[in-house]
Amino acid sequence: MSTHPDPAAPRSVVRILLRLWPYVRPVRARLFLAAGVAIVASCLSLVIPLVLKWMVDGPVADGDQGGVWLGAFVLLALGVTEALLFGFRRWLVARPVASVEASMRADLYGHLQRLPVSFHDRWASGQLLSRGTTDLSLVRMFLTFPLTFLVVNGVTIVVGLAILMVQQWTLGLVLLIPVVPLTVLCGFFEARYGLASRRAQDQVGDLTTVVEESVLGIRIVKGFGRNRSQARAFRKMAEELRGTELVKARLLAAVWAVITAMPEVAIGATLVLGTVQVADGDLSAGTLVAFLSTALALRWPVESIGFLLAMFQEASTATERYFEVMDEPEESVPDPEGAEAAKAAEGDDVGGLRFEGVRFRFPDAPADSVPVLDLIDLDVRPGETMALVGATGCGKTALTALVPRLHEVTEGRITLDGEDIATMPRERLRGLVAVAFEEPTLFSTTVAENVLMGTDAATAPPDAVERALEVAQAGFVTSLPDGVHTEVGEQGLSLSGGQRQRLALARAVVGRPRFLVLDDPLSALDVHTEALVEAALRSVLEGTTALVVAHRPSTVLLADRVALLSGGRIAAVGTHQELLRTNAEYAWLMSGADHARPEGSPR
Repeated sequence: MSTHPDPAAPRSVVRILLRLWPYVRPVRARLFLAAGVAIVASCLSLVIPLVLKWMVDGPVADGDQGGVWLGAFVLLALGVTEALLFGFRRWLVARPVASVEASMRADLYGHLQRLPVSFHDRWASGQLLSRGTTDLSLVRMFLTFPLTFLVVNGVTIVVGLAILMVQQWTLGLVLLIPVVPLTVLCGFFEARYGLASRRAQDQVGDLTTVVEESVLGIRIVKGFGRNRSQARAFRKMAEELRGTELVKARLLAAVWAVITAMPEVAIGATLVLGTVQVADGDLSAGTLVAFLSTALALRWPVESIGFLLAMFQEASTATERYFEVMDEPEESVPDPEGAEAAKAAEGDDVGGLRFEGVRFRFPDAPADSVPVLDLIDLDVRPGETMALVGATGCGKTALTALVPRLHEVTEGRITLDGEDIATMPRERLRGLVAVAFEEPTLFSTTVAENVLMGTDAATAPPDAVERALEVAQAGFVTSLPDGVHTEVGEQGLSLSGGQRQRLALARAVVGRPRFLVLDDPLSALDVHTEALVEAALRSVLEGTTALVVAHRPSTVLLADRVALLSGGRIAAVGTHQELLRTNAEYAWLMSGADHARPEGSPR
């Protein structure tokens, strides 16, 4: 899936930003209060020209020093009050805006946990990270400043223009001349800047992905001497982002220059016309001073329009990107009535783990494409260990991923002790099924916390971690600096591949699960360690129904029976010795010999 939508697609900035309302609603009172305070503070600046008019036409003209000092005191009081009100506004918005950002980030994280694996297969992690960091920062800035000040400045401009028209309507009309061209210019700018903003934020996500992959894959980068090529790739993407940011800067500079110049020209024209009227006696000097002071006070509200529109566009793009993820459908929830019916029927079927007519295509595959798995029928009896064997790419990993519902079956059903897993809440299902994958994933926490992720840490026995590590033959933990309390680092890269696999295996068995799915979990172990792990696993697997993907005969010998997966179907089921005698493809897979592949077997 592309995370870069068609830039030509129609979009409404207002409609997009209105999607923030559910998050803003709980804090709307403080935000409205902050906006009201800002309006009062901004309008106080418009009182200053009226005080100046009174001073010029009154105390200054009459030589009244007391009146001049009084006017100066009033001006000082107005300025201090305005500053205090703006500071109060900032205090009012700080907490609610921070809570909105925190709520949105928490919702995004929770939603990502509930999205299906197929979503994460499609989306680059850097794009998701940028939505949870850069984009939400832009939303916070939008709620803090431009959202309030677009309203504040709009009210200030309307009030200021009303004051100007009352003071001298002819000069007020001169100041209104730039309104039409400025409106057209802002519309043109908004469309162009919106496209550039979307492109820049998508490029930030791409750049984040490159950095993340380079850091996580630093061993590969260094091992193959790819430092320069990675640096070139980074520089290329950074240059593209720089170019887009320069486009944004040029657009903003151009619109700001015009928005600044046109009102200045209008103010200059009113100065000339006003001076002529004062000379003719049609206008008092105080009125002209007040008029020009009011016009100058409106400069910032007018000039900020371009800046505010730019921030509106960036915030709308950030909001759009955020909800692109939030709009993705989560994993389906079982129908309660169907779940009750399935529980009522439990026991009608044979127990254990069963695949019944299972067909599977990846979610983004065309409906008419050849399925990865086609009509799989397989019965793993209660307490039995079934080995799953097949050539590389035949669908073994896809089959094991269906049991904990990391992917959903396209057709057919899978049952655990007679209950259809499609009707089971995932939390319950994944409490019954434990998994360990060939590529183990560890988290940036301690050994003990990584292992206890396989069970409820609150109810786990005190010796659960030690027992699981013993089964996985992970005695190396005792030599770590802090034993089971040692931090393993990001993705456990401070450990060897075999050590990571053993910790992942310990995580799978720590909760003594009823069902165990192991996807070639011993591939990185040496033969001696593998033998010790297999011996320990036999005791664990006695009361557990297990499906184990195997490539080596030593792993197959763990199993009571073996299923051969070939061409997306179960080609044969039997014991290891039976299949060696009766199935040429199985014998070839187990032999490791260099003779020809049996005719008709998958390549």
